[in-house]
Amino acid sequence: MTENVESFRQLSPSEFFYRNKEIAGFSSPSRALYQTVREFVENSLDATEVHGILPNVVISISREDSSNSNYFTVSVEDNGIGIPSNIIPDAFGRILYSSKYKFRQTRGMYGLGAKMAILYGQITTGKPFEIYSSTSRSNKIFYYKLSVDIRKNEPIVFEEGAWEKKTSWHGTIAKVTIEGDWNKRTRDYISVYVKRTAIIAPYADITLIMPKFNGEQEGNGEEESEIVCYKRVTDKLPVPPKETKPHPLGIDLEMLKMSISESKNKTIKDFLMKNFQRIGEKKAEEILKIAGIDFDRNPKNLNDKEIEALYKSIKSVDFISPSPDPLSPIGEELIKIGLKQVLNPEFVDAITRKPKSYGGHPFIVEAGIAYGGKLSENLDEIARDSIKGQSGPFIALLRYANKIPLLYDEKADLIWSVVNPDDFNWKNTYKLDPSDIVVVLVHIASTKVPYKGVGKESIAQVEEIRKEVEAAVQELARRLRKYIVKKRKKEEAEEKFRIFLKYIPEIAQNLAVFYDGVSPEERKKIAQELESTLKAIAEKKVKIIEEVKEE
Repeated sequence: MTENVESFRQLSPSEFFYRNKEIAGFSSPSRALYQTVREFVENSLDATEVHGILPNVVISISREDSSNSNYFTVSVEDNGIGIPSNIIPDAFGRILYSSKYKFRQTRGMYGLGAKMAILYGQITTGKPFEIYSSTSRSNKIFYYKLSVDIRKNEPIVFEEGAWEKKTSWHGTIAKVTIEGDWNKRTRDYISVYVKRTAIIAPYADITLIMPKFNGEQEGNGEEESEIVCYKRVTDKLPVPPKETKPHPLGIDLEMLKMSISESKNKTIKDFLMKNFQRIGEKKAEEILKIAGIDFDRNPKNLNDKEIEALYKSIKSVDFISPSPDPLSPIGEELIKIGLKQVLNPEFVDAITRKPKSYGGHPFIVEAGIAYGGKLSENLDEIARDSIKGQSGPFIALLRYANKIPLLYDEKADLIWSVVNPDDFNWKNTYKLDPSDIVVVLVHIASTKVPYKGVGKESIAQVEEIRKEVEAAVQELARRLRKYIVKKRKKEEAEEKFRIFLKYIPEIAQNLAVFYDGVSPEERKKIAQELESTLKAIAEKKVKIIEEVKEE
């Protein structure tokens, strides 16, 4: 009898994601186009605003292969800090090699997205990735054409070059050709992603150039393009995040072991004080006393049992909340500017809550609200689809995490569970009419956003975050209610005033008849004076003047 023996081998990170591209959002040709645009735009914004540069981003989607109408070239250009030439091959040709692995807020979490787009293009079209980049200090522009060696997880460079810069340009131009499906859904999701990005980044110039969708899959002959531009309306940038040390309550046992193995500290006391925030000398001594470890022990000499005791001791001690320094909220002013510029409502307000934490991870919840004006005609396609299933009042939700618009899985998101009109009493408590449309924007900034999946499209139910979202939305709803009540009072007063105005001329003329012994001209003058007096009384009665001043 022959014994069956399983064979084993190791998968490289590249091969793992090659086999499981769906978990990174590349589940279909249509979704892949959206995901590719999203990943490169996020890289561009992180390469600009975090470094104090007002972003200029140009996104281009085109069919450049006449032999295959399903091949799309996505190009994204920015004016960011650029990438040093010696880093470029690994930065785009090695999976899980990134500048994102720091304790600070960034749009990307895994340093994976752009490389997944490159890998997806490679396996669907066979075409290599192209990149041009230059730093502000370099006098050259560098060019690479490369792909990923899936088995070895390393870059394969086909071409490289450099030439002298004739301008002061710095930044990156990334070009990848992937198999895609250009349909209305694809067009809507990409355009909505850019529009919602423009709302929370009013300091950016963003241009989107894409095939014009006319209801048919095109690709033969000259194709017409659709160009969408969002111009910068403010020079104010969000406060950039600062890289900090991890909070002790945010670590697990394995992270503690890795930190100890990489430590250069000579004593365990110094290790605790220099590798974690919120641990000073007294706190370090308290932890070590509970763990039963001498202050001067070399951390590398601790055995597994001692490290486990140290970990349990850390978890048993009270700490100050994590520092908000690694976070970069949008800010109330920018949220209001963005909502006004893109949606043109009659009322807009915003709030940024104080920093909180969950599981040792700092987070900040921000929210904005918009109502009336030209809001309804400026709603995007996804928001229109969302409110179709509502009975009214209608809530159009704009969700963001670390400044990334979240477009998929809305109903599965923690934020939706808060603002859902079926549960949040917009009508009775906050005085909205059934026909009213309100836009609610919620942004969660954190060093670790609790996404439900690798696709990063919905927020998991974390109680600490839910409470902050509820508090932010409730406060804005109260402000909106105050505005609506005041507006309705004003409208009622104006209606009363119109009724008074309608009858005042006739009343004045009838009263003037009681003046005997005056000429018709004098009676006419008396009627005019009476009319003016009655109007003044009416204005005072309905308090129109005071209402206008308050508004």
